[in-house]
Amino acid sequence: MDKQITSGATDIFYRNIGKGQPIILLHGFGEDGTIWENQVSFLKSRFNMIIPDLPGSGKSAPVSYSQANLKTYSTVDVHANPAFVHPSMDDYADLIKTILDTEEIDSCVMIGHSMGGYIALAFAEKYPGSLDGLGLFHSTAYADSAEKKAIRIKTIEFILRQGARAFLKQSIPNLFAEKFRLEKPAKIEALISAGANFSAETLVQYYEAMVNRPDRSGILTIFSKPILFIIGEDDKSVNLQESLSQCKIPDLSLVSILPGVSHMGMWEETDQSNITILKYLNLVNDT
Repeated sequence: MDKQITSGATDIFYRNIGKGQPIILLHGFGEDGTIWENQVSFLKSRFNMIIPDLPGSGKSAPVSYSQANLKTYSTVDVHANPAFVHPSMDDYADLIKTILDTEEIDSCVMIGHSMGGYIALAFAEKYPGSLDGLGLFHSTAYADSAEKKAIRIKTIEFILRQGARAFLKQSIPNLFAEKFRLEKPAKIEALISAGANFSAETLVQYYEAMVNRPDRSGILTIFSKPILFIIGEDDKSVNLQESLSQCKIPDLSLVSILPGVSHMGMWEETDQSNITILKYLNLVNDT
């Protein structure tokens, strides 16, 4: 069932599908909730799947601005001007909590892809009692390195100069391993086409939130439930060694390394991703 809530002045769309234990799936940067379509079809007969579109993604409205179009400002203005809205991962986590409260859900398992994992970690920090499980799907609890922050700042500058569509057309194919790019170009083109709905403002908001997010690896130490890690062996966004190092932190982890997969395992290796998620959900319920 398609649903909508209003948070502040922003209308947020989400899908509520199936019955059973609540599972929240959070999409990543440059995506919307439809990225999880294969996981939803696999799990909906056994679980209550809640899949939001983050503000400015999919069918959700963007966060409103109080000044003129962001494109008229320099990168310096983006960082320094307090009149611009700079949502944080904590703000996105609060939004997810509002959805849970609206649905009268006391606790859930939350799995986030890439940026969605950053939001899930912020949620775990703010609302630990509302989580039965936490999953990082091609994501990391570590803060950006100085080098990664510099890359993101340059990306913001590119988005401001060239626009959202030009950026996504260039960046989305690089999220997939070469094998998938060659075998399923139509899937990638469909994701690029869907990106036409993004504004430069929204993408810059996401990048600002990623640059400014703190290290949350400590959450992996204190979280009392099992933690899921799904890792792409060839992931260029969250490299293998960084992913493996965080897997050692929790007392109990379920780790799946997807061979030959880059950053989009839910599409690149659907069956193994689905089996791993189901295995994790069973582990959570047995623990």
